Amino acid sequence: MQSRINVYLIFMIAPALAVFGAFFLLPLARLAVTSASGPSGFGIYLASLTTPRYFETLVYTILLSAGVTLVTLTVSGVSGVFLTRNEFPGKNVLVSMLTFPLAFPGVVVGFMIILLVGRQGLVGNITKTLTGEKLVLAYSMAGLFLGYLYFSIPRVIITIMAAAEKIDISLEEAAHSLGASPWYVIKDILIPALMPGLISSGAICFATSMGAFGTAFTLATDIDVLPIVIYTEFTLMANIAMAAALSIMLGLITWVVLSVARTAAGTTIAAAG
Repeated sequence: MQSRINVYLIFMIAPALAVFGAFFLLPLARLAVTSASGPSGFGIYLASLTTPRYFETLVYTILLSAGVTLVTLTVSGVSGVFLTRNEFPGKNVLVSMLTFPLAFPGVVVGFMIILLVGRQGLVGNITKTLTGEKLVLAYSMAGLFLGYLYFSIPRVIITIMAAAEKIDISLEEAAHSLGASPWYVIKDILIPALMPGLISSGAICFATSMGAFGTAFTLATDIDVLPIVIYTEFTLMANIAMAAALSIMLGLITWVVLSVARTAAGTTIAAAG
């Protein structure tokens, strides 16, 4: 009987293992072999960290993703809790509009940022009328930051709203009745209750920002982020080994962040329980 169950389990898990091997393990293995195909071999990873252009791009990408994650969590946290706990006319329409950018690919987001803060954008025309000079942000790190925020906030706000619905409001009411100030209620009750959702959605936001290509490709004319450098190394420089090495580094960084976040979110849930 036990052997029959084991056979059934093998047949059930075999398709998942096949897909995992074909679409994950084999491409990663091929990427690793390709990264070592250059003259430096696996020393190319050290070269990528000691070459100023690659290292600076890596640092800029990490800092940009971390900044986007921090601002996204702040905006989405406040907005998500407010939308969950308040009813008003047009709320469903507002929530739909807030999540609507999920339907846009990165290139469309980049184009929208150009229309907003580009050389012929709305903000530039307004600032030229008011001050005589155009405010152009689209082709700088600030424009890329806005673009990443645009597609990050809808992803996070859905998670925060789902987490906020599960919070027992009576705990906050009890704290208020005992004389706790609003700040202490937020710090000691609300934020810890939201922490698993904040950690998990923040990690996804960071990983998405690290690997975003379409928006960066549309906007990043004067700056380099890691996906753009990988693209240029592969297509323009024909430096396939370096492109593969940078791809693996990008994947490792996001994997570490997602793994740590998963562990931290689980620990937070256990501590809260």
